[in-house]
Amino acid sequence: MANNRSAAKRIQIAERNRLRNKSYKSAVKTLMKKYYSAVGAYTADPTPEQMEQVKTSMSAAFSKIDKAVKKGVLHRNTGARRKAGLAKAYKKVDAPTA
Repeated sequence: MANNRSAAKRIQIAERNRLRNKSYKSAVKTLMKKYYSAVGAYTADPTPEQMEQVKTSMSAAFSKIDKAVKKGVLHRNTGARRKAGLAKAYKKVDAPTA
């Protein structure tokens, strides 16, 4: 329980930040799952439409990760690691079949 006004305000700010962080983290996880499912769908049935879906979902995931890092929700190394994992999956799919 807060003993003064500043402590009460800090509790409110902490709650606001917690909800914002939770929202960003959840969105990042969701977009990463969508991306990996798009990669799986493209691997099963490689069509140009599926490849477009992979590219758009990768772009959305990269964007949300960058925003989360900018807001301080994710550490920059964590953001880089997640983006590297996405890029690795893309590289595996986009490799020329020769």
